[in-house]
Amino acid sequence: MFTGIINGLGTLKDIRQAGQGLVFTIHPDFSMKDPQEGESIAVNGACLTAVAFTHEGFSVEVSPETLSKTTLPRLRVGSRVNLERAIRLSDRLGGHLVSGHVDGTGEIIKKEHSSRFALFTISVPEGLGRYIIEKGSVAIDGISLTVNNYSRGIFSVAIIPHTARLTTMGLRKKGDKINIEVDLIGKYIEKLLLAGHIKSEEQTDIDTEFLARHGFI
Repeated sequence: MFTGIINGLGTLKDIRQAGQGLVFTIHPDFSMKDPQEGESIAVNGACLTAVAFTHEGFSVEVSPETLSKTTLPRLRVGSRVNLERAIRLSDRLGGHLVSGHVDGTGEIIKKEHSSRFALFTISVPEGLGRYIIEKGSVAIDGISLTVNNYSRGIFSVAIIPHTARLTTMGLRKKGDKINIEVDLIGKYIEKLLLAGHIKSEEQTDIDTEFLARHGFI
C-alpha cells in the first residue's frame, strides 16, 4: 500500500525486454535507505517489484498486464518518474490509501495557471467517472490529489508549487496521458451494495432508485 505522497523523482536509465514484459532500471534523486530486494515501489502510480538494487538505483519488472493498463509503455530512457516506496503500518497517512493498481489512463485536456497554482482539467475513461466525486481523493501518476470538481467524464485538480516541483506534474502539459487510480473505498462500497442484488457482473449502476428499492434510503 501507498499514500500518494511521492518520495521523489527518478530517471529511467535503461529499458530491456523480459519475455512479454519489460525491466526498467531507475535512478532515484533521493537516497533509499535499507533497500530490500522484492519490496514494492510505485512508479508513476503503478506498484512494481524491485528485483535488484545497486548503489545508483534499482530495477523493477513490468508485467504485460501493467503495460496494457498504464502509461508505462510510453516511457523512454531519460523519462522522469514519480517514486514512492510502500508504507509501513507506523507511517503517517499523509495522502489517502493508494493500492498502486492503476484503474486506467486519462488525458490532460487543459492546463491553466491561477496565481501560484496550476489547474489541470483531465478526462477519464468511461466507467471510472462514477468513482470520482467533488472534494474526494484521486491518484494521478501516483500523486494523492483532491478533486476540485467533476462533470461528465472530466475533473479538475489544483497543483501547488511544492507538488509541481517534487513530482512530474510540473512537467505535464496538454495532451499528456496519465495514470489514474480512483479511491478504492468507493469501489468496495459499490461492490458490497451490489452483492446479491444483481444478476450480471456487467450491471454496475447505483442510483437513488436502486438505494430506495433495497432499503438504503
